[in-house]
Amino acid sequence: MRSIKKIDSLYEKLHDKLPSVGKAASFLTGAGVLTANSMAVGLPIWTLGAAKVLTGSKLADDALVEITKYWINSNNAVIDHALPHKDWRINLPEDLSEDKQYLLVSNHQSWVDTSIVQYISQDRLPLTRFFTKFNLIYIPVIGQAFYFLDFPMIKRFSPKAMAKNSELKNKNLIEAKRACRQLKNKPFALLNYLEGTRFTAEKHDKQGSPYQHLLKPRAGGLSLAINALGEQLDSILDVTIVYPDGTPDYDDLWKGNIRRLGVDVTRLKIPDELFAAIMDGGYDRDEATKKMMFDWLENIWQQKDARITKMLSEFA
Repeated sequence: MRSIKKIDSLYEKLHDKLPSVGKAASFLTGAGVLTANSMAVGLPIWTLGAAKVLTGSKLADDALVEITKYWINSNNAVIDHALPHKDWRINLPEDLSEDKQYLLVSNHQSWVDTSIVQYISQDRLPLTRFFTKFNLIYIPVIGQAFYFLDFPMIKRFSPKAMAKNSELKNKNLIEAKRACRQLKNKPFALLNYLEGTRFTAEKHDKQGSPYQHLLKPRAGGLSLAINALGEQLDSILDVTIVYPDGTPDYDDLWKGNIRRLGVDVTRLKIPDELFAAIMDGGYDRDEATKKMMFDWLENIWQQKDARITKMLSEFA
């Protein structure tokens, strides 16, 4: 404990007395840990992943999850000890569990968002997975980890390509449902950025968003996940992230530039009628179900927009 306090104090002194050196020290520490971990876990992930795919071994799957948790927790330790002077205000329900099954919905502003969700999840939520692009599978270690850990990986086709071949859209839906169902018998937190893309002022203006801080929510991915997993879900959690000092780039996190951060997590209650309609497959074929879904999300997004305004004002 004493050695950890000394490390914390060293980074604080560097950031206070030699800010540029302090930022460089924090960044090099983060980059070093991320690189070392990627190299260390690469072979075990490929070996266990191959064993899981070939044999369906639960033991291999459980070991994959534990290795990935170690990987994430090591990154979180850098945040705790190498990034000083953090005013991070995090509010979560007290009865969350690593042994349950959750859907997470969140606003999306930066590549930092996912690291923040992983940070707040440690010792509170199961391993967080999220919908991601299939072509990320070609990124060494990380891409294969996504696949072996049953991240729903979606192939993106252009509207023009889907107009020519409607089977492309159906293929994506089938694959996404298959990936979701792979999670059925294990703890998970499945993250969905409902805006579908990162918030920017340009995107906000282009789509004429009625919200001050948010883009319009999309319902397809969440409806798909509810349909595939809904009967056994413990909760749907709404994650709200604010950066009072402006939207950060990813390297800002590891340089210690994100001094102020707010995260608020609340439970969502889906109306029984809407839940039953989605479970019956209504979202894909019934305009009334789609309207119910969009009305529900619109109400959630209005509350979220007001919550962001309040959270930002509390930092003033």
